[in-house]
Amino acid sequence: MTSEIERRREHLSARFPRWTPRTLHDWLDHCAARYGDRPFVITDERTIGYAETAEWAARLADGLAALGVRPGDRVGLLMANFLEFAPLKFAVARTGAVAIPFNYLYRQEELAYVLAQSECSVLISMTAFGDLDYQSMLDAVAPGWDTGAATALPHLRQVVLLPTEGTEPRDGVPTVDSLADLGDRHRGECPAGAARPDEIGDLLYTSGTTGSPKGVLVTHDSVLRTAYASALTRAFQDGRRILFSLPCYHMFGYVEGMLAAMTVGGAIVPQTAFDPVRYLAGIQRHRATDILCVPTMTVALLEHPAREDHDLSSLTALLSGAAPAPVWLWKRVRAELGVEEITTGYGMTECGGAMTLTLPEDPLERHSGTVGRPKPAGPAGLPDGTLATYKAIDPLTGEDLPPGAEGELVSRGPTHMRGFWKKPEETAKALRDGWVHSGDLGRVRDDGYLEVTGRTKELYKSGGELVMPKEIEDLLTAHPAISQVYLVGVPDERWGDAGCACVVRAPGADLSAADVVALCKQRLARFKVPKHVLFLDAAELPTTPTGKVQKFRLAQYAQKRIEDGEA
Repeated sequence: MTSEIERRREHLSARFPRWTPRTLHDWLDHCAARYGDRPFVITDERTIGYAETAEWAARLADGLAALGVRPGDRVGLLMANFLEFAPLKFAVARTGAVAIPFNYLYRQEELAYVLAQSECSVLISMTAFGDLDYQSMLDAVAPGWDTGAATALPHLRQVVLLPTEGTEPRDGVPTVDSLADLGDRHRGECPAGAARPDEIGDLLYTSGTTGSPKGVLVTHDSVLRTAYASALTRAFQDGRRILFSLPCYHMFGYVEGMLAAMTVGGAIVPQTAFDPVRYLAGIQRHRATDILCVPTMTVALLEHPAREDHDLSSLTALLSGAAPAPVWLWKRVRAELGVEEITTGYGMTECGGAMTLTLPEDPLERHSGTVGRPKPAGPAGLPDGTLATYKAIDPLTGEDLPPGAEGELVSRGPTHMRGFWKKPEETAKALRDGWVHSGDLGRVRDDGYLEVTGRTKELYKSGGELVMPKEIEDLLTAHPAISQVYLVGVPDERWGDAGCACVVRAPGADLSAADVVALCKQRLARFKVPKHVLFLDAAELPTTPTGKVQKFRLAQYAQKRIEDGEA
């Protein structure tokens, strides 16, 4: 007997009998023609439909073109999950420019680096968010930005502001509203067909191994293939409604949320920050059927006393990422949230997002013990119908390993990156003969499911965000009281991994753990701030015969000291 999930997949497959490559703005126009007045972006304050979003995006695109944006330019979006993100994102695509959704938690030096490295020509930014004042940050890193004379960032010609948090935009600086008005006065300024599906649509920054973020180049068509494969794997029903607070500068919110919902004329309910009560209230108020979470968020939902005060009867599905979760958590999700369709996955920005997912009909043990198998993608995938091919290789020799053997996971497929922006050496290391090298250790089982067993790189994920130790080490070693510092990731029940700064004080220096954390908080995004600080003597550092610190041994040592309550 055909199950309900199988029927949904068959229905979705029938609607996409062949794959038609499209640009992002063509995809929005296609969905607007099909779904018209259906809601697309839902917030507590306002809802916009597909046709309204397409019309708004066209006005904004004409406004951007009137500002001089041309195909191939890079347009930054420093934007939380506000309703305006969607029309702005598609407007950039319509101009043929490359969108750069920046991490809006960047601190001043981080923002300065990515603006310069990306050669961003137009920046669309919130005025403020939380404790971050972006206008003041721009004053520091690009004096003259508000008059179009930012000599420190010569590529930055224009800033457009979205007033937020009760702050006023600088006099004379255009706003998102005035950009749309400019488009009304210059209708048709943006030429049709300014981009092709196989051209770069997004420049997405991820942490790198060399101490600075790397911009991943992905095409319009690649993210749409990933989104369709997600909908097919998870068996989306018509009109699926997805609530999430995971940011749209990240593949999780952008592809698994916004783009995937569009495949079935669904809607997104984006929230600007995670709060368990807001999640619960949003599910009830907007009848969300699906939520995107990382395990720490799921635990917070289950443990919040307000859970029982909300009607969660619309909720049927949950997608979890960033870290594995135990079977007991999924049992509680089913029993207490009423979610029957649980899915977990694995991927990288370099691959186009999540390449593997468990199936919603899989047993709970598979959701905990694996990260899924390559997504079925039908005509959007490889000849075998999957989105990607994975194999394990010897990390030292690069030779293929037999099925089931543990090695470095590498993959290839139609959604994988073209490379890193202006980093040819990094591209050559990560992309070899068409295979993206993950830096993760794992195995491909006989049934096609992947198990991730460790990391060959020093990077670690905390709360779903990739952390780059060298960046934090460079910051801390500049402090006169610090002789040496090594940052390692240690297992953490709430965050997947947490940072531990292993510090060797300078001779005679007086430095506390609080001092180290305070310095990091001043200069780094919150997810990069180490949770633990461990002070060591230089002799305690595990080293090779040539004196190089062995970080895997240091991580083991730090973990034991943490378990003993010493950090």
